[in-house]
Amino acid sequence: MSLRAINVTSSLDVSTLSPNRWIKLTHLIQRALTIEFLYDTLACHHNQYSSIYQNSSRLDMMACEKSKILIIGATGYLGKYMLKASVSLGHPTYAYVRPIKPKTDSSKLLLHKEFEAMGATIFQGELNDHEKLVKAVEQVDVVISTVAVPQHLEQLKTNQSHQRCWKYKEFGNEVDRISGLPPFEALLDNKRKIRRAIEAAGIPYTFVSANSFGAYFVDYLLHPREKTNHQVTVYGTGEAKDSRHIRFDSPVLNYEEDVATYTIKAATDPRVANRVIVYRPQGNIVSQLDLISSWEKKTGCTLTRSYVPEEEILKLSRKLYPTKPSRLRTT
Repeated sequence: MSLRAINVTSSLDVSTLSPNRWIKLTHLIQRALTIEFLYDTLACHHNQYSSIYQNSSRLDMMACEKSKILIIGATGYLGKYMLKASVSLGHPTYAYVRPIKPKTDSSKLLLHKEFEAMGATIFQGELNDHEKLVKAVEQVDVVISTVAVPQHLEQLKTNQSHQRCWKYKEFGNEVDRISGLPPFEALLDNKRKIRRAIEAAGIPYTFVSANSFGAYFVDYLLHPREKTNHQVTVYGTGEAKDSRHIRFDSPVLNYEEDVATYTIKAATDPRVANRVIVYRPQGNIVSQLDLISSWEKKTGCTLTRSYVPEEEILKLSRKLYPTKPSRLRTT
């Protein structure tokens, strides 16, 4: 009840009022109290709605303030997926790519034009060009490295540049939990060095284990574009199993566009700061034989399987650049 409504009656001598005037005055007081109550209620609700609107506006503004993302190696196999995902999700997107030279592949030139048409900002420079790299990094919040082998070791030279950015994303296998045959183990050791260097530098990071790229490995294992080729190579038995020398794990085939989209969404998620993300959807875990069987059902064509036994794989693993494996057994 408002004090102003009460004050309306405090100066009246009600003893001098007739019954009819008393009733009228009572009705007027009730109306005054009702109006005052409604006024206070509306004022209160106005303040609440104003506060809610202001809070909602702040949230909308925060949502609109997208992180600036730099893709290193944007014209590479995974890099182009990453850049397109970043742009499609509304992030101001930057690309750090090799300089255009007279001998630059025409496909790279087309990617440059495509990226520019999408609104991405392109920085041209080498990984060891510290000044150019720092200039690019200083303009963004997140750096995502999609640098492939063998250039991945160049990342060690860029750690000082990355110290100025908010987050650093790096792709590859979950190197701290797996081991491999000699050539692959040497690669894993290099990747571990990169991780330790980033951790020691105190750079906020997220390491992404994307497992196997679906489109890439389906093309490699099944050769779907070769319409007249019905041969398929099976490594080991083609099943998921442990052996005395090699562990044949069922591959996790993740579609490249999904990997890129999920990574961009995780790029600004504080829950994954300084952690490792492993992309391992249960439905994407398949053995090589499962993959072959699915393809046969889809195409209605039976593939001839050529097996490369475990012992042959071991021999090939000792060579840095293995020759084409022989088909030792055919069914």
